[in-house]
Amino acid sequence: QVQLVESGGGLVQPGGSLRLSCAASGSISSIDTMGWYRQAPGKQRELVATITSGRSTHYEDSVKGRFTISRDNAKNMVFLQMNGLKPEDTAVYYCTANIRTRSIVGGYWGQGTQVTVSS
Repeated sequence: QVQLVESGGGLVQPGGSLRLSCAASGSISSIDTMGWYRQAPGKQRELVATITSGRSTHYEDSVKGRFTISRDNAKNMVFLQMNGLKPEDTAVYYCTANIRTRSIVGGYWGQGTQVTVSS
């Protein structure tokens, strides 16, 4: 059984920073691409950033220059450093990963962590 668990969300003022963490656990052989999505109330879930096992990154245009995705392959973790936060960044943030176990390769999601940007 594979699990992804996020942490680090919370309430922050505009212009502030937060760092999200996500830890993968279970019978993991290897992890390919990891990423972060977010879903604001009344909106569709959207991609925020991804990072491959080779640490190539991709960002959604609205977060470029403000957010940084990174990973620790030894610990099966992915991080999202969010600086210059804006009210429109308010959403539930979900961690995702393509994980290879002994028997299958599949996409997994965390339960989400709330980020609220408000004064």
